[in-house]
Amino acid sequence: RLQKLKEMFISKFGSAPKFYARAPGRVNLIGEHIDYCGYAVLPMAIEQDILIAVEPAQTQVVQLANTNSLYLDFSTSVNNIQINKTKPQWHNYFLCGLKGIQEHFGLNNPTGMNCLLDGTIPPSSGLSSSSALVCCAGLVTLRANGKTLSKVELAEICTKSERYIGTEGGGMDQSISFLAEEGTAKLIEFSPLRETDVRLPSGATFVIANSCVEMNKAATSHYNIRVMECRLATKLLSKSKGLEWRKMLRLHDVQTKLGVSLEEMLTIVEEVLHPEPYSAEEICKCLGISLEELHSQILSQNMQDVSTFKLYQRAKHVYSEAARVLEFQKICSEAPANALQLLGELMKQSHISCREMYECSCPELDRLVDICLQFGAIGSRLTGAGWGGCTVSMVPTDKLNTFLKNVKKAYYQTDGQRLAVENNSLFATKPGRGALVFVEA
Repeated sequence: RLQKLKEMFISKFGSAPKFYARAPGRVNLIGEHIDYCGYAVLPMAIEQDILIAVEPAQTQVVQLANTNSLYLDFSTSVNNIQINKTKPQWHNYFLCGLKGIQEHFGLNNPTGMNCLLDGTIPPSSGLSSSSALVCCAGLVTLRANGKTLSKVELAEICTKSERYIGTEGGGMDQSISFLAEEGTAKLIEFSPLRETDVRLPSGATFVIANSCVEMNKAATSHYNIRVMECRLATKLLSKSKGLEWRKMLRLHDVQTKLGVSLEEMLTIVEEVLHPEPYSAEEICKCLGISLEELHSQILSQNMQDVSTFKLYQRAKHVYSEAARVLEFQKICSEAPANALQLLGELMKQSHISCREMYECSCPELDRLVDICLQFGAIGSRLTGAGWGGCTVSMVPTDKLNTFLKNVKKAYYQTDGQRLAVENNSLFATKPGRGALVFVEA
């Protein structure tokens, strides 16, 4: 693959690349939609990645090309980075990483670059192809400008810089892309960012299956609405407990301030919030503020015309999912005889909560989860933002081949469109390593 990329680079730019950078995609085993609420998640890097061949240039221009002809070439001055939020195209994610590094170091005359990108992560599949691209671009810019940062610093900068495109992400994708190590999943905790190895039990393999429904996080408001609903739930829970609600942004902050367990938080959600959707007017009444203040101080720009918010359901999902992550880690470290069954049960519960409380599944994902469980997965759930994208299933290793064959037949071979992409849509994976730069010897 490297040789091929090098040859394409030479034919495109007329000279050989000076170095390469790679950043992996990821699969989240458990802990969906809770990173931006401040809670720990449990992902692993996958082997699929973004690979960029780079040659620093004498000009102040960045030239971007892609081995996939569907993605058009792009070039811009490094001193005038414009990121279009309305139609997120592939090069905008590169520009996020570039801009993040430039701003961090206050680079006045950053180095121009010729870059050729090759990606093996299926796009819009919930395996974090966009964040891997942001991370890879950050790494490329760092190297081309002769700067150094720790992996944790890089992850934090890339998390912030992906927000230039309008996605209110929490930092899981960027953190695992940099901090991943071969052979182990990671428990990733935030503020401060830290990671702990999680050894997955032997006897099972994780299988990713793409529903073939594309979902682009930045191009949709579903994702950002959930972020806002969690923020509003935080404010109402804080107010009801006499906390300084104006300062509280994440559901994790409420738990920390109250000093209670996740189970107790679930009880508080039952007491304080009602299952019926809240109108903007009702939220104002609960907080004792005007509609004008809600719109100007709390709701983000792209949330101004949302009229109802499901606070109870979102908070309930977040606190229960945060507890499942900790339980998953505990089972992996204690490795009881029935570890696989227990982990499988947590994955199933996670999917039900994503489907019913967070409403981030879709009919195809639900069907795929059912098919996977029917053909021998011990646990199966959506992974990534949802509303399309992939499922992850835990399958006994000795049943892997039969499982793959049956899922292919039941989900992919019944539909011409899915059949065309089945080879890249269903695969077993093991924890891969994180982002790195390598130079030609």
